[in-house]
Amino acid sequence: MELYEKLDAEVFDLKIIYTWILANPKKLFYIKCADAKAFLKTVKKSVTVIEAAGGLVRNTPGHYLFIYRNDKWDLPKGKIEKDEKVKEAAVREVEEECGIKVSKLKEKICKTYHVYISRGEVVLKKTHWFNMESKGREKLKPQKEEGITDARWFEKHHIEPIIDNTFPSILDVLHKEKLATNKLMPQ
Repeated sequence: MELYEKLDAEVFDLKIIYTWILANPKKLFYIKCADAKAFLKTVKKSVTVIEAAGGLVRNTPGHYLFIYRNDKWDLPKGKIEKDEKVKEAAVREVEEECGIKVSKLKEKICKTYHVYISRGEVVLKKTHWFNMESKGREKLKPQKEEGITDARWFEKHHIEPIIDNTFPSILDVLHKEKLATNKLMPQ
């Protein structure tokens, strides 16, 4: 099996290609185009885009906060509410999903995109990620009504369980922060 498959940007339709992606989960693909920003803008016009925000939280002892939802390790994040600022949403979501107090909102890490199906419709979620701090080693309270079954602090050098069982977009955040160095490869 060829590892990467090139998709034609000229005829790319996310609503159609996403079905193929779901049917081929171990395959990777790429799109070669002259202007990546213009291409992404075109894709965004073809589907519903949901804006979200979240954070990579580090506590005083230097541990990182992760949540467990949908059988995967994840970072706390959620939809930005109407008239809410991105930074406010990021802090609110982390605090709601984990039951902690963010003591400091730091710099933006990156933004990621991922696709999923909601009510039978292909949705593109754009998530803004921020570095955050939390004092001490607060007791975590996972937000069960959001499907979060666990929330834990992990030492920097003990996050292999996360790297081995998370989403590609979360790996992007961890790579940006130099917490993960492995490459995403199909299993």
